[in-house]
Amino acid sequence: MSRVVLVAHPGADEVAETVAVAAKWLTAAGHDPVMPATAALDGLGGLLGDPDDTFADAALALSFGGDGTMLRTLDLVSDNATPVIGVNLGTLGYLTEVEPDGMVVALERFFAGDFAVEERMRVQVSGPTIRTGGTATNDVVLERTPGAPTVNLGISLDGSYFTNYPADGLIVATPTGSTAYNLSVRGPIVDPRHRAMLLTPVSPHILFDRCLVIEPETEVRLEVIGRVPATVSVDGQKLGELSRGEWVSCTAAPEPARLVVFDRRDFHHILKQKFGLADRASQD
Repeated sequence: MSRVVLVAHPGADEVAETVAVAAKWLTAAGHDPVMPATAALDGLGGLLGDPDDTFADAALALSFGGDGTMLRTLDLVSDNATPVIGVNLGTLGYLTEVEPDGMVVALERFFAGDFAVEERMRVQVSGPTIRTGGTATNDVVLERTPGAPTVNLGISLDGSYFTNYPADGLIVATPTGSTAYNLSVRGPIVDPRHRAMLLTPVSPHILFDRCLVIEPETEVRLEVIGRVPATVSVDGQKLGELSRGEWVSCTAAPEPARLVVFDRRDFHHILKQKFGLADRASQD
């Protein structure tokens, strides 16, 4: 018997219905589906696990929703090396793998061993003044608080001071996160299977306004050196606020995110769909 963690977006009826189908199939196949208490859906309380359970023994996690739900699921299970299948119940996503009508076939293939795992680098953030550490599949962001003026952030690389950025903020993104906030501020698009950190300023007030692509094991330290505080967010979730002299450190996390794939993911095809790019060159 294998334990399977179910994490769902608390949205439309379709979400609960799809989760119920997965739970019924898993139970009939002799597996143990559980749902974190923080992700409970109405009518599915029988699947609840212990709210303090880390699900360290889970063989698989299923994410029901879009990319935001996938990020929550990966944050929950990746430290335990648990692979994740994303069931797409949102718009076209970069992370989800199967549509609801293909979910049962995907489960059959997974438990038959007919799958591969695609590893994605994550970024670990730490610091002495934030409430807790975190690990990002997409990005770590330091930015000015709403209504505040520009923040001044000092950057050190492996203990050596690099420069300071007066800016609205700074993004430390993974290749997976290159198509998230990084993209909206004109950072580069990077194939998510690469390993690198992208340091991208947000509306910088200096001539040097380019993204830096950094070797993943580099320790990137970001320190508030001006009087304006900065908020720290990991994959969109706020961790805390930094004042002058306070800092966080970012580097590659020891465990990657593990995405279950059944066929090779064509990242370029996903990009074409997402941005409506032409299927063939136009003719003059």
